[in-house]
Amino acid sequence: MSMSADWKPIWEKMQAWQAQGLKVALATVVETWGSSPRAVGSYLILNEQGHMEGSVSGGCVEGAVIAALEAVMAGGAPKILEFTVTQDAAWEAGLSCGGRIKVFVEPCKQKLCFIEEILASETDLCLTTDIATGATTLLKGGDPAGKSQLVQKDKATLFENILVQPLKLLVVGAVHITQAMEQMAKTLGVDIAIIDPRPAFAHEDRFLNVKVDTSWPDDALKAHEITSGTAVVTLTHDPKLDDAALAVALRTPAFYIASLGSRKTHAARLERLSVLGFTEAELARIHGPAGLNIGAKTPAEIALSVLAEMVACYRLGGGK
Repeated sequence: MSMSADWKPIWEKMQAWQAQGLKVALATVVETWGSSPRAVGSYLILNEQGHMEGSVSGGCVEGAVIAALEAVMAGGAPKILEFTVTQDAAWEAGLSCGGRIKVFVEPCKQKLCFIEEILASETDLCLTTDIATGATTLLKGGDPAGKSQLVQKDKATLFENILVQPLKLLVVGAVHITQAMEQMAKTLGVDIAIIDPRPAFAHEDRFLNVKVDTSWPDDALKAHEITSGTAVVTLTHDPKLDDAALAVALRTPAFYIASLGSRKTHAARLERLSVLGFTEAELARIHGPAGLNIGAKTPAEIALSVLAEMVACYRLGGGK
């Protein structure tokens, strides 16, 4: 399972630059070998004022890529650059050994028409670009199990870039931990939704960037499409709320299900859920107490431990 790349902020920046009438050029990692610092599909964009966003190498070849982007922005043809990441450059980029990368540079003209559709989509996408011409097509419902790659079709070399939607995090409990979690999730590019039927906790002053859903947790969760890219975390300490949410989550393909509380609290929780008919194997999916054991004490530290465990489960697998 591949976690969503950090493509969305790049496309949002492209949209902002387009609105300002600026020329934009795009660099995309299209192939890698060895310990390359950035994954296939990673982006770097440059506008005519010299402002850039993103990265294709962690910094070690950016200078050459920017020069190539300036050339295509001035009218040069799209082209592939190939770099060998040397031992010294690899260490500077945080690697233990070198590697090679291919980077495709192009003007953004043939992609600008897709920006609104890409940013509005709630499904995965496949963006296909002809390396020789830059001609681009967009297909909704790109296979998230597939991978971004160069392919040969009818004597043409195409780059198929799978744009996987950001992870979704559904949090039951608008508590102090959730306030910290909201900010961290944004930094990680994770879409967060918060659920809490208790008026005092759900007050709009507590969460300025996310509207808290005040439905009962089981109803709220049923209203969301919970996929293998969704995490469900319960933080209320109230069995009436947490148990209702967990009973729904356990019947979905959510990749991470977690609940806050001590080991004693979690044991009692499992007992209550077993009475509802959940098997031992099903209950083992719940990470409880939630979060990696980092000795967390403060709300922010607890939020960090939970998000770290969530990412570990997605990146490395690790259902319980």
